[in-house]
Amino acid sequence: MRNVLFLCTGNSARSILAEALLNHHGAGRFQGFSAGSFPKGAVHPLALEALRAHQLPADGLRSKSWLEFAGRDASRLAFVITVCDNAAAEACPIWPGHPLTAHWSVPDPAAVTGSEDDQRRAYRDAMRLLRRRIELLAALPIDKLSGLSLQERLRAIGKQ
Repeated sequence: MRNVLFLCTGNSARSILAEALLNHHGAGRFQGFSAGSFPKGAVHPLALEALRAHQLPADGLRSKSWLEFAGRDASRLAFVITVCDNAAAEACPIWPGHPLTAHWSVPDPAAVTGSEDDQRRAYRDAMRLLRRRIELLAALPIDKLSGLSLQERLRAIGKQ
């Protein structure tokens, strides 16, 4: 089982979606977590709605600080993936175990203004993009790849 931490600034939308998607698509191989550099303290209601619309569990998801994953007692992480450009540009904590890192830029659905249909469409788009990338991650032959090759593949997924 490999632990994957998805990071965003607010940990209310994209990273939450990624956590739930990985826990579904990577079941048995991966455990997804999410956190934020400046967590909002609550999951965006439309993120929860999007997960439920895709029959993904939303219970227990919460907005939390990335510091929960930086201490000595934190779960050992295999990968840390930023999903927002702001978090990717921030100085991150030192992660125990020196996990591989990648940036998978995803437009922020929580920043979309306009009608509720426009906002829901933004969440569907984010879900589709994250689902595709997570399916690619789950399909990687991790045990057959060297560290450098795995790092390259992880980063390449963020460009798809």
